[in-house]
Amino acid sequence: MVPIPSYYEFQNPVKVIAGKVAVDNVAYELDQLGAKRPLVITDKGVVAAGLLQVVVDGFAGSEVAIGAIFEDTPPDSSNHVVNAVAKMFREAGCDSIVAVGGGSVLDTAKAVNILAAEGGDDLLQYMGAEILKKPLKPFIAIPTTAGTGSEVTLAAIIANPDKNIKMAFTSARLYPNVAILDPRMTLTMPPKITAATGMDALTHAVEAYSCKQKNPLSDAYATAAIAMIRDYLPRAVADGSDKDARFAMANASLLAGVSFSNAMVGVVHSLAHAVGGVCHVPHGVGNAIFLPIGMEYNMDVVADIYAELLLPLAGPDVYLATPPERRAQKSVDTIKALNRELNRLSGLPLTLKDAGVPKGKLEDCAKAAINDGSHTFNPKELEYNDALSLIRKAYE
Repeated sequence: MVPIPSYYEFQNPVKVIAGKVAVDNVAYELDQLGAKRPLVITDKGVVAAGLLQVVVDGFAGSEVAIGAIFEDTPPDSSNHVVNAVAKMFREAGCDSIVAVGGGSVLDTAKAVNILAAEGGDDLLQYMGAEILKKPLKPFIAIPTTAGTGSEVTLAAIIANPDKNIKMAFTSARLYPNVAILDPRMTLTMPPKITAATGMDALTHAVEAYSCKQKNPLSDAYATAAIAMIRDYLPRAVADGSDKDARFAMANASLLAGVSFSNAMVGVVHSLAHAVGGVCHVPHGVGNAIFLPIGMEYNMDVVADIYAELLLPLAGPDVYLATPPERRAQKSVDTIKALNRELNRLSGLPLTLKDAGVPKGKLEDCAKAAINDGSHTFNPKELEYNDALSLIRKAYE
């Protein structure tokens, strides 16, 4: 019998537009939101790939005109970048935001929106949960990766280089108004980034399904995302021009994003945030390395839940052929096998050592993991020695 929590909340207020020419609707959607002069936030990679031009072309013949374009979002955006872009927003007289990029771009746009709406020039004063009091500016998210799910989440992660940490901002006001999924926007992702972002989405879904705030609605989104990732991530990594696989992964990322935005994540994210903040390991790479390790850490508490996940992870034939008492470990083994396949296809790192983490930084990573709030929702408590043990296990 499936247990239902005695109380839960669920939000998914983002309008989703998905299709092969969905970006062409961007100006219309801004007009419907009452916006006429957006700031477009993106990065150099998106520009070089020609993806920004796809968005710019969407404004042709419209009364909505781009007010300014910021092209220099770094891979790990910081509060300093956000403060500067918010100043650009005000000086250019913009009234809305369009984000075109991966997780760093989308999170930067959310943080810029905080300052655009709340005022001030220092993002740090708004760090935390549900601090925002004012309605934010109209905001459209156009992801160019398939992993973060940031286009449908209420959270933004921004680096603080002065303290070598990643800061979390969460608020129901941070949801974009519209998310646009267009397979044209992810076709240029290199194989390794495709693999890493796909594993980011898988981690979102697995952790959402097994953490303390799971509920029937988040579960439904999570399992749908996992099944799509099972079928389409290796395809997208093996052949980046496979539009069906790209579109499926964009949808899977969104589904996983909705799931974890409501159910939250756990120990895997705390560990990945830590190695990202201390050693600049890309978030999807960190999640891929830590996902099976975090699951094994939680096994004595949620083995029954991990057993259920074998069905979307491996399909009905494997699920039925696996004895019930072995299904939880088989789920972990399935993810390990997927990591090995992605390593073969793209060179996705399998260990922290392969990802460039210095051995002398492991203790610093463990300290950062304990101070990260994600493990608050993990089904099992995490203490410093636990975190250090897991990080050492991931090292080689």
